[in-house]
Amino acid sequence: MGVHLEQWWAQFLEASDRFDAAYLVEGLSDLVGPYIKAPLLRREVKIAADTVIRYLERPAAAERAEQAGEAADRLSRTLERIKDRSTGAAISTDEAEIISRALRGEYAAAAAAAERLVGDKKLYRLFVTALRLERFDIPMALRLLDGGQSPREAVRSGHLLGRYSWWPSWLLRIVTERALAGTLDEETIAALDKCAYAELTPLQANLARKLLGGNPALIDTAAHRLISLGETEAAARLREGDVTAVALAARLSAL
Repeated sequence: MGVHLEQWWAQFLEASDRFDAAYLVEGLSDLVGPYIKAPLLRREVKIAADTVIRYLERPAAAERAEQAGEAADRLSRTLERIKDRSTGAAISTDEAEIISRALRGEYAAAAAAAERLVGDKKLYRLFVTALRLERFDIPMALRLLDGGQSPREAVRSGHLLGRYSWWPSWLLRIVTERALAGTLDEETIAALDKCAYAELTPLQANLARKLLGGNPALIDTAAHRLISLGETEAAARLREGDVTAVALAARLSAL
């Protein structure tokens, strides 16, 4: 199974200024902890993780900050001693190292190391949820990540769709298709927003969906209809792919 590089995971950290580090560290600890085979090491990792999580939940608390730093350093020293002393059938520290990285704030590196162990889908959900973005379409972001889009692209599209979740279902279907194709941007959203505000009958909405789908024959027919009604400028915009002309074309062509 292939894994994503540290730089790939780092895109999540750049996507939100409300990133919930406590949630992420707790999630990584829960995912990776059970793979630590040595009971005493697993217990020490758990204690260190709990200490750091308490600090991340209240980062302004000086005492908790000091305790978290000491706990992370102590775990790092323990892992170094184990590696130095182990020979032959050595105790594996790989899993504990993943959590140790997270406790030191190296979240992207920890995720890159954990992916081969726990799989990408659990990590996707963990990181996307930790963004703590308002009006954010988490299922869509996860779907885009599964489809191969980068965190930056998936988060941007998920944020756009979350802001416009009130749109009619026929338009959301178009937006979803464009998001999956990687062609959704602010300009397109602004244009589609005008379609969302247009009061269309089911027949007109179906026509608008087909026009937005880029059907050449239908676009040409709709453009001729606009010209016959004196809307030559709108007809030209429609032929040029201007989404803002779709709502008008759908209303007039379906009359």
